[in-house]
Formats: sequence, structure tokens, C-alpha cells
Amino acid sequence: MPQRKEELLSDIVIKFAGDSGDGMQLTGSQFTNNTALLGIDLATFPDFPAEIRAPQGTLPGVSGYQLRFSSDAIYTPGDLCDVLVAMNAAALKSNLKAIKKGGRIIANVDGFDAKNLRLANYPDGVNPLEDNSLEGFELIKMDVTKMTREALKEITMGTKEKDRAKNMFVLGFLYWMYSRDMESTLNFLKEKFGKKDEILNANIKALQAGYNYGDTTETFTTRYKVEKAKMVPGTYRSIMGNQALAMGLVAASQKSGLTLFLGTYPITPASDILHELSRMKNFGVKTFQAEDEIAGISAAIGAAYGGAMAVTTTSGPGIALKGEAMGLAVMLEIPLLIIDVQRGGPSTGLPTKTEQSDLLQAYYGRNGECPMPVISASTPSDCFSAVYEAARISLQHMTPVMFLSDGYIANGAEPWRFPQEADLAPIEVKFKEGLSEDETKFHPYKRDEKLVRPWAVPGTKGLEHRIGGLEKQDITGNVSYDPDNHEHMVKTRQAKVDLIANYIPDQQVDSGDTKGKVLVLGWGSTFGSIKSAVQELISEGHAVSHAHLRYLRPFPKNLGELISNFETVLVPEINNGQLIKIIRDVYLVDAKPYNKIKGTPITKGELVGEVRKYL
Repeated sequence: MPQRKEELLSDIVIKFAGDSGDGMQLTGSQFTNNTALLGIDLATFPDFPAEIRAPQGTLPGVSGYQLRFSSDAIYTPGDLCDVLVAMNAAALKSNLKAIKKGGRIIANVDGFDAKNLRLANYPDGVNPLEDNSLEGFELIKMDVTKMTREALKEITMGTKEKDRAKNMFVLGFLYWMYSRDMESTLNFLKEKFGKKDEILNANIKALQAGYNYGDTTETFTTRYKVEKAKMVPGTYRSIMGNQALAMGLVAASQKSGLTLFLGTYPITPASDILHELSRMKNFGVKTFQAEDEIAGISAAIGAAYGGAMAVTTTSGPGIALKGEAMGLAVMLEIPLLIIDVQRGGPSTGLPTKTEQSDLLQAYYGRNGECPMPVISASTPSDCFSAVYEAARISLQHMTPVMFLSDGYIANGAEPWRFPQEADLAPIEVKFKEGLSEDETKFHPYKRDEKLVRPWAVPGTKGLEHRIGGLEKQDITGNVSYDPDNHEHMVKTRQAKVDLIANYIPDQQVDSGDTKGKVLVLGWGSTFGSIKSAVQELISEGHAVSHAHLRYLRPFPKNLGELISNFETVLVPEINNGQLIKIIRDVYLVDAKPYNKIKGTPITKGELVGEVRKYL
């Protein structure tokens, strides 16, 4: 056995990349779960191809999974990777710009044969593993395919089936390199393939073979270790955005005492919310996969009318289809959560890539004057508390609420210190139970001090009333075409949304002081890159601050005052400039944009450079 030394590192970024059939997402998620169990801070960025099955070995078919893990607090999956696992030539070509100089490339040489090189559009006779073009990187060449087949030679499976275990060989090798045990993945494999002995044995053997390869090969003289991160004490788990969102919905349902009903239609990247909630029938959750987007929201409106906590989920194209029904929900003034997990657009656009381009649609994307609150999540774990708050606002203010996540948040993962039930704020819901002593007739649009109308469940004696999309007469709810009444009702519906500002917290500064030279104002998934960039600049002595918006409509009451305390307001967005239009309109401030529309997150390095322009 060769002599080994162990080197302590504080921060590592690994990217797993290969063909969409190489299991890179599974490999990355297993390494992530293993990391989370050790109490190491982490952030991930899965990167899927848009095609369900792109031609094997081609650039459009590359699937990637980036993982950053650290003994320090981190907020992004990293700008550049220290280690790239490239299962074929296309994976290397797609990700070469994303590796640090001096970084390590682990290449599966079988994926660099003449056919794979041709599919990756390398010129004839050019092989990057052989032509010294990778000088400046540490290149580790491994024939993963050959070694996997050798490890599984006693198993009677076909070669094609054996090759599916290649990702486990790579995972085993990385477990060895980063001083991990394999227990978490062994348990996962037993749970997943417990009834399929041959598949289970093949994956376990490949995993162990990869670990043993690192352990017995003299080339590898160093192993690496990252210590446990210093985190607030508590019980943690690794959580993805859509998982946290589903749990937040269930928590809100339980705390409000209402049945959770999801009416939806599958769409990338929101479908996982349906998958998660469909497994939670033990909490009384009802899920309905409708025939289309319109039927999904319409069923949810019916459930809300009947007294349920109603939710519909989709992405940008589905929001477009749901527009008319959202207008109906606004006219009815019933609670409804519309969850938009944003992706690149317009039309079907970039189905698997992230974007923040639906904010103006959330604000204005309906006919007529049709206001509704807009809430956004900032990180995968923040989806839990943000959607819980969106549910509270919807239920207590009798209004549809638009909730914005995106593909980066939905599929990314981070450690989450999950709360105890007692720590969650109560969500009190009051139904109208009958006529009061001073009432002779039910008035469905008679309002309280919040301008909120009563929630009357159909079938309650004495509370019979009509609903529909035609304009309502104030108080009575009868159909009205009176012009003065219409203007009054339009203004009233807007005022009801505006009044929600009295029931949400003031805007806080996340990093830095409440006054200074530059305020970086963000929303949604730009949180991690802004926080990291601002903290770096603060450590250099610059007067830079970061504020991040959860409440996008209405804004917190003190936001205008906060903005006025800075010489420059910079608004980074993964769109062509949407929040900045609203900020300029509402506060008449000459805010500066920083926009990136490439289907990938803004990096810390990009933002540091941009902020420096205004210092």
C-alpha cells in the first residue's frame, strides 16, 4: 500500500459533467448528501440539458452538477471549479472555461475516442488529452468504463447495463480522494435497488472498486479533507428548493388548520412540487394533476371557494395560460397561491435554465387593473419560510398571491436547520359562520379594517351568495356596470394589497451599514452572489451594503427611506431589467442595472467588478 498524506482544505468546488445518461445528477446528489451528513457547509448548481434525450456524446446533451463545500459559511456554488470530472469529450469542451488554472481534470479516457471527439466537434486528429492543450491543469486520466466492466466481470448483466454503473466508480474514487466513508450511498443503493439484487450488487461493486482504485494506485499520494463548518447549533439536512417549498406548504396547511389542495399541470422546473406533495397524503394533502394549466388553476379556485388552502404551481409559460383565471381569483377575492418557478423565456425558451424574467408578468400580466401581492424566495432553504409567509398573507388578506422561485433555487441544495413546529408563527383563519345579530342579509363584499371581505364556505346557512368574473357592487356583491362603482372597486382592490405593507416587517440590510456609497438591492436567487461580493468588498473597507427583497408587492414601508441613504443603488438581475423599472417608477431613483441573461447565475466575481465601478 503506497504512503499517503492528508491535506486539509477549507473550500472545494467540484463539477461532475457527462452525457445525460451518465448519472451525473445522481453522483452529485449523493456526494452532496454525504457532505451534508458531515456538517460541512455546501451549495449546489445542477445544470440539465433541455432535451429529454439529446444525442449521446454531443454538446447539447451534457449534464452537469456543481458542488461547493467548505468549512466556512458559503452562499454560492462557486464561480470556478477546482475539480472537473469529465466523462466524455463534450463534457470537457463545455466546461473547460469553468475550471481554475491549476485545477484538476479527471477524464474518462473511454469518452475521448474518435467517435466522442467527433460528436464534441473537435477537429479530426485532435484529442485534448494527448496534445498538451491542457497544460496548466492537473490531468488525471482514468479508463472508468474499462475498470467498471472489470469490477463487474462476474455479474451476468449485459455490457450496456454494466456501463450504467460508471458513475458509482467515479463516486467511489472521489469518496477516497476526499477522505469520506461510503455508508450514506450504500444505504441509498440498498433502499433504491433492494429488490433488484443484480443491479444493487453491480452498483455496490463499482462504488467499492472506485474507492479501492484510489487506495491502491501509487499515482495518488494525497487525500484531502474539509472540516465541519461552524454553524448555528441545531438539526440540519440537505434541502432542495422545491422540497423546501412543498414542506412549507404543508406546514402552512397544518398551522392554519386547512386542507391543502394542489391543482396543477406538470412543467419544468416546477413538477417536483407535485411529486413531493403527492407523497404527503398522511397530512391530508390533496393533489390533482389536471389536463392542462387552465384546469389546474380553475380546480384550485374551486377548492379555495370551498374553504381549502389552494395552490397551483407552474413556470412562466403556464403563468401566461393561467392569466384569465388569476383575474377571476382577484375579482372573487379568495385566497390562492400561484407558484411560478421561473425559467428562461419567452415561449418555451430555455426549459432547464434559470432566469428571473417573470417579475413584470407577476406584477402586470393580467387584463385590467388586477393587483396581487408578490413574494419571492432567495435560496433553496428560504423557500420554506417564504412560501409559509405567502400562504399567511393569502389566507389572512383574502387575496391570490404570486410566489416566485426559479430553476436555480428549485434544483439547488444547501444545508437547512429546520424549525420546530412551535417556532412557526400561527396562521389564524376565520370563516364567516353565520349572520351576526345586526345583519339581516349576508354582504359578501363588506370589509374589515384590512379591507378584507369575509370567507364564507358554501353551504353555511344564511350565507348564500353569488360569485363570478363580472364587476361586483360594493358590499352586496351583485353584478354592477355602474362606472363610479367600478372605479371605486378597482381602487379598493389596490388599496387592500397596498395595506398589506402594514402587516409585513420593515426591510433590513443583510450586509453592511444602513448608509453608504453603494446599496446592492436584489431579489430571488441573486442572494448568494450579492452577499458574497458585498462581504468581500466590506472586508476591503468599502462602504457597500446589501439588501434583499422578499416582499416585492407591496414593498416594505421603509424601503424608500433605506434607498435614499445611498449614493448609488445597483440592481443585479437575471433578466433584462425588471425590478429596476419598478424601483425607478415607485421611488424616482436613478438605480443602475446589472443584467445577465445566459441561463446561469450571476457570479460573485462579476458583481465585485461591477460594484467597483461605483466606488
